Amino acid sequence: MQGALRLLGLAAVTAVAIGLAGCATSYVVDNNVQSYAKAPIPPGATYRFERLPSQQANDAAQTDLETLAEPSLAAAGLRRDDANPRYAVQVSARSQLELSPWADPWFDGPGWGPGWGPRWGVGLGYGRPGWYGGGWWGPGALPPNQTWYGREVSIVMRSLPDRQVVYETHARHDGPYPDTRRILPVMFHAALQGFPNPPQAVRRVDVTVETKPPVSTQAAPQPATAAPAAATPTPARP
Repeated sequence: MQGALRLLGLAAVTAVAIGLAGCATSYVVDNNVQSYAKAPIPPGATYRFERLPSQQANDAAQTDLETLAEPSLAAAGLRRDDANPRYAVQVSARSQLELSPWADPWFDGPGWGPGWGPRWGVGLGYGRPGWYGGGWWGPGALPPNQTWYGREVSIVMRSLPDRQVVYETHARHDGPYPDTRRILPVMFHAALQGFPNPPQAVRRVDVTVETKPPVSTQAAPQPATAAPAAATPTPARP
């Protein structure tokens, strides 16, 4: 019975992948978002990006990430002005391979795969037999029918020149979608839902992603829903 259920789960993931690659025109990215507003931020406020030392050391990757975040900041009413900024904005993101909830729990083997964030890199992972969540699975790539992606983004705003944190927000999503460059802008948009006066609790923000044309040629997407969630919610599975 467990084997049959697992096969059904793998079939569902495969169907999603085929749909995204084929005739599907959109899909929904569900995000768990939590935001903290510490001071009023006026409409049309100007900002510049700022970077941590580790981000400064990876200029090309961080510039790319800021480019992905900028449309969502504009959609939230912020205006980039490097010469006369009122705020400094720091953006970060993390993407890693995880074990799919429909994966074969007895898979045991090494793998490799790229990491995305302040650094690009290749990591080796090794999984030992056991149900997902019950053992350690490294960041390496898993077999195709077990591939799952966990992603997080964050935005921190500081007032200038006193550098006090005035706004902080985080979004997390996990699912089978492999296109990080398409997913991260959606997550930044979800993270800014409700800006500059967001709900206090953790909430779910669903964003519809159009598969054609690419996100890089579109305006920032619009969130479908934002509902309150428990303090430690479990993201819905696509």
